[in-house]
Amino acid sequence: MKKFFRELISDNNNINEQAFVGVVSFFAMIAVLLVDVVTGAYGKELVIKEFIYNGFLLMTISAFGIKVVGGIFKKENKTTSEPKEEEEQG
Repeated sequence: MKKFFRELISDNNNINEQAFVGVVSFFAMIAVLLVDVVTGAYGKELVIKEFIYNGFLLMTISAFGIKVVGGIFKKENKTTSEPKEEEEQG
């Protein structure tokens, strides 16, 4: 576990930090929802500040959004560069 966290903060790693943050914040939201359901079943209210939940929500959306947008731009760059290579070969 210690090795994983060292690799996570290292500049030379194979871990996508944006995806990692997105997954962790998503699971935090799921955990809060499950705890809320369980406490609701016992008749107790789980008080969560709205800005805390919204913070996790924005972190999740932005982390996955950056990942998706980055993937789209990588695909566009590949498709625009491929015809140039074919023209040079032809």
